[in-house]
Amino acid sequence: MAIPPHAAWGSRGGLPPGPGFPMPVQTLLAIFFTDRFTGYCVRHFDSLVTLRVAGLGTVVSVFDPELIKTVFTGDPGQWLAGQANARFLEAPAGASSVLVLDGEEHLRMRRLLLPSFHGDAVRAHTDLISALTAVEVERWPIGQPFAVHPRMQAITLEVILQAVIGVRDERRLARLRTLLPRVAGANLFAFWAEGAMPGLAKSALGSRLPWIAARREADRLLFEEIAAHRATPEGREDILALLIAAGGEDGTPLSDEELRDQVMTLLVAGHETTSTTLAWCFERLLRHPRCVERLQEEIANDAGDAYLDAVVNETLRTRPVIDQAVRTLTSPTDIGGYILPAGTTVAASILGVQLSDAYESAEEFRPERFLDRPPPPYTLIPFGGGVRRCVGASFAVTEIKTILRTTLERVRLRPTNQKPERPVRWRRFTVTPGRGGRVTISAPTSPEA
Repeated sequence: MAIPPHAAWGSRGGLPPGPGFPMPVQTLLAIFFTDRFTGYCVRHFDSLVTLRVAGLGTVVSVFDPELIKTVFTGDPGQWLAGQANARFLEAPAGASSVLVLDGEEHLRMRRLLLPSFHGDAVRAHTDLISALTAVEVERWPIGQPFAVHPRMQAITLEVILQAVIGVRDERRLARLRTLLPRVAGANLFAFWAEGAMPGLAKSALGSRLPWIAARREADRLLFEEIAAHRATPEGREDILALLIAAGGEDGTPLSDEELRDQVMTLLVAGHETTSTTLAWCFERLLRHPRCVERLQEEIANDAGDAYLDAVVNETLRTRPVIDQAVRTLTSPTDIGGYILPAGTTVAASILGVQLSDAYESAEEFRPERFLDRPPPPYTLIPFGGGVRRCVGASFAVTEIKTILRTTLERVRLRPTNQKPERPVRWRRFTVTPGRGGRVTISAPTSPEA
């Protein structure tokens, strides 16, 4: 892919330089050649670059670890993450989603959510996740190629329905199984349309758009489920039940609307990202036979999680499903020698720093690099950082590891061909395998499969 030389259309007193071609070209590169375009920027610009992408506008992308530290640890009142996210995430996730709040409102919501996603609260769900995975794997055809991404979506959807929401009513469960994938899997056009037209969801036109119609019906069912939880709280261990029981410092519980928004946040930002990470885990592993053989051997011998952790970290490093964490500046700020004006959107480039020279042979898939020593600070940031680090990160990693382990205990997989699948940004904001992670089961590994 030939890319023209950059044009220095910024200055030290304004924006940094950036690629010299028009916004439509940059947009296509960002969507269909995400890794190559990011790699080009890392190679040709010192530590930050100005990009112009349709729907996002002008964005200063930062890929130097020290500058990313500035983005993540700067004054939250100056670096607004909620405001930067709200344009595209408020419509699906809701106005009280932890993703779109700033300041004290964000800290309050974060404090309420954190206990539900750490320690015993996470470990309590591993048996359920493993059981759901085993049921799904038993359905897979032996010897016939299939895309693993939709299968991972099926598993993570059941985790949302049963471990997160805790739906007991069979009618509601069946309907949500149909609706929630339509909500979470809305394509890039939906992402752009709701960002460009903030009132779309409440308009007459919105009711005719399939992903918005699905979200409206899903909202009605979620409010029904919240009411059912409140009416019969006994024996519930799901995350929704924990959130209902949570109270702030003043004892004020979450309202029904706030509960709905946090559940929808977990769906929009958790279900799709986790299933896509799993698809990339299989896509990367199966093209490196020594890695998958070592992992299956350690799983079979119950040798601990060290290599499994390394595989997950290396997948998140080489194929992060969200490639940037954005902030909006509230005042002029000096970063990397450029005085950026108030209102500038700054993106910590997750993919950029993780494929930079902070790692030896950064483009190679080598899980062993994480066995020797921890990564340098601010060079492995798939869940963001600072006070905005993903609340559900621990839950997501536990879910990914449990599904990987359970799958590899039951089947041996191989790729349909050795050519790597191209990262493509098509499903709202996630970067997915271009062909869905095509695999074939060569053989089961246990009688249960």
